[in-house]
Amino acid sequence: MLRKLILSMLIIMPALCSEAKGTDEQNAKEARVLFNKIYDMVFGDKGSSLTYSVNIIGLYKTSGDIKYKGPKQQYTESRYLSWDDGVTAYMVDKKKKNVDIYRHDDENKDEYLAKFKYNVNDFNFSYKTEGDFYIVRAKVKKHGMFGIREVEAKVNKANLHPMSMAIKLAIFKTTVNISNFKAGSIADANFVFPKDKFKDYAFVDHRKEKKK
Repeated sequence: MLRKLILSMLIIMPALCSEAKGTDEQNAKEARVLFNKIYDMVFGDKGSSLTYSVNIIGLYKTSGDIKYKGPKQQYTESRYLSWDDGVTAYMVDKKKKNVDIYRHDDENKDEYLAKFKYNVNDFNFSYKTEGDFYIVRAKVKKHGMFGIREVEAKVNKANLHPMSMAIKLAIFKTTVNISNFKAGSIADANFVFPKDKFKDYAFVDHRKEKKK
């Protein structure tokens, strides 16, 4: 569950950034320009890549690498891997030795991820300067008992590279550390599923299944 939460936040960052609106008028205008620059750099046509790590003492620890390029995504962890070329998504579980195949737009590929699809109008957006960094905040206007309440990203002022992302839920707060960020020059080949590497895995094709 926690692994999927962390990965979900890394994947849905475009939704939190692309239509950002701040609560203060002047701050909102400046935040919109800042968010759009970050969005274009991280999720634009040239792509980006980064390494993430999180350690919730006593509960959960993980790290991995993720690449973005428009609608395409690819991530790698010690057990889980995924390739999504914008048409087809391949979800790999190395422990179970299986590969689940989904349509790119099928939310069933990760039911937990679907729970964290928010409308940008559900958030208040703002930012502030803190030394050499921008602190960009997306706060839920009305939160329920469960789910995300606030996301706060730390961004390098010099190049707008993301450094960390703090996630606040009802029961805990954790920080995802980001390193090895690279913007641009991400080849499309990174999102092509290397089927030959998983010849002895069981494949389950869900592409003809109806959406729930």
